Amino acid sequence: MTKAVWRWRRLGGVAVAIVLLAAGGTWHLMLSPWGYEPPAGLAPIEQGVPHRVFAFGTLRNPLVRGLVIGRHAPTQAAVLPGHAKVGLDVRPQPGAQTAGEVFVVEAGELRRLDRYERLGLRYERVELELEDGGPAWVYRRLARP
Repeated sequence: MTKAVWRWRRLGGVAVAIVLLAAGGTWHLMLSPWGYEPPAGLAPIEQGVPHRVFAFGTLRNPLVRGLVIGRHAPTQAAVLPGHAKVGLDVRPQPGAQTAGEVFVVEAGELRRLDRYERLGLRYERVELELEDGGPAWVYRRLARP
């Protein structure tokens, strides 16, 4: 075989390895039973009721949102008043507003979002009032020690 053929085969093998590593990492992060344990004392998620979630970061991407919750979840534009977006967080700030999207999930999907956001490790889930007057779950960064 020529050097060009070997080079293409090697590049193909590297591409396959990258795809497999990305798929394995995604599975481990979002679906595997290993690597995440919900925090102790977490209040149970209410079953049989819709849960509104306010997204201001990666969950605004329909592909990410679909991979995490397992289905397409339509969104509506929403605003979180009294909070400013700072990096990967929203922080209380009088007069500020954070634009985002709101979508509705069921209890099992909310647990998947908790896992994705690493509830208790990186984020906390708090219920805040959106500009439309309705409540929504918002993931906020935990303070670093």
